[in-house]
Amino acid sequence: MARIKLAFPDDVFYFETNMPVRITDINGANHLGNDALISMLSEARAQFLVNYGIQEAGHDGIGIIVTDLATMYQSESFFPEMLRFEVGLMDFNKYGGDFVFRVTKAESGQPVALAKYGFVFFNYQRKEVSPMPESFRSRFG
Repeated sequence: MARIKLAFPDDVFYFETNMPVRITDINGANHLGNDALISMLSEARAQFLVNYGIQEAGHDGIGIIVTDLATMYQSESFFPEMLRFEVGLMDFNKYGGDFVFRVTKAESGQPVALAKYGFVFFNYQRKEVSPMPESFRSRFG
């Protein structure tokens, strides 16, 4: 099976936040579990959206949904390390694009993971994919 290989240019990142590895994020192998990392990616994405005043489920019934996820692990992380999450956007299409993430150890800069979330805009009232709002595209496109 082919391995996932992710690479992102530096200029796609718009936001960063730090989060600690909690003791509850540690798995049986005594390092950051993949389930915990995915939850941390979701938190970083939510913080990015709040920072830019974007609601995941807008008042007009149009929101953002995740369509896929790819993660490339680069090193272990342990409790109580602080991780730096850089969040960006790229590969826009008519309906969405990709949130991209670069995760590093805040103290040393050592790479921990690269990830991407595919997303589309979705009309929750009609239950259908919706074109990306121009205000979103023009802000980040």
